[in-house]
Amino acid sequence: MNGVWRSGVLVLLTVAVVGIAAWLVFFSPVLGVREIEVVGNAGLSEEQIRRAAQVADGRPLATVDVAEVTSRIRAIPQVESVKVSRTWPDTLRVQVVEREPVAVVPAGGRSALMDRHGVVVEVRDVAPPVLPVLRVARPGPGDPATAAALTVITALPDDLARRVAEVLAPSAETVSLRLKDGRSVVWGGGDRPADKARILVTLLERRADSYDVSSPDVVTVK
Repeated sequence: MNGVWRSGVLVLLTVAVVGIAAWLVFFSPVLGVREIEVVGNAGLSEEQIRRAAQVADGRPLATVDVAEVTSRIRAIPQVESVKVSRTWPDTLRVQVVEREPVAVVPAGGRSALMDRHGVVVEVRDVAPPVLPVLRVARPGPGDPATAAALTVITALPDDLARRVAEVLAPSAETVSLRLKDGRSVVWGGGDRPADKARILVTLLERRADSYDVSSPDVVTVK
């Protein structure tokens, strides 16, 4: 009987310990969220991201739906990607990658700043002078001409990109550039962007009105 009694006591103690542990983890504020650590942000404030996360202070860390928080933060237009993770005992870590504008699209007298994926990050009254103006018929994600033009822009070295005033893309295969000094560049399609950019940098050392790098193996200067 003593053995049975001791076994029963051990079972009860085990159940009690498990119950207390479960209460501490899933219901008690002891292991609740005390801090939301935000990393990777530049244009967005930590407060903006915390508000979007919608995680109450003291909420048990184990019960935070990480996927749901990730979805809410990703809905911020300036966020390209986000990773949310738990750091025990009391921290929710939010790592964001912000969208970086690479071009400007005129929009009803204002300027829409577009990232490399064709997503509008924000709309301003005055566009940053360092960004080229993108001229396409249907700007946005999924548009082949937009995608080709953005491929060109992101392929340009920084010093060359700053010299581009406009990128025109009537179609995905007919991309061209207008430089700030008035010179023009026939780029063609989005193929071999690194080769075209490298060749163009060299060609621009020669004074001319236009440069054709649409076929990198046979370039033309006029």
